[in-house]
Amino acid sequence: MSNDAQYEEELLAAYEAGKLKSVATRGELSKLRAAARATAIKDRRVNIRLSAGDLQDIQVRALEEGMPYQTLIASVLHKYVTGRLEERKAPASGRARSPRKPE
Repeated sequence: MSNDAQYEEELLAAYEAGKLKSVATRGELSKLRAAARATAIKDRRVNIRLSAGDLQDIQVRALEEGMPYQTLIASVLHKYVTGRLEERKAPASGRARSPRKPE
């Protein structure tokens, strides 16, 4: 039996015995629940145009959050329309985000 197969069997046995505990924080679980709710029902399709820089920033943020960028966009829009989107105060420099390099 390969090491991988043996590890998988040990992991499955530990799971079935109830020996595994979640290591996710409440904040992480909250983010995952919000993303799941925002993407659970997809009955409409929309097309939007974004600047290349904004799309790149969204894709980077989605990667940091561990989700597809389309899911992040849907989640942000859902939070906005349900009144749960919170604005962050701008940093002391007065800029909301770091400046982009010209393309």
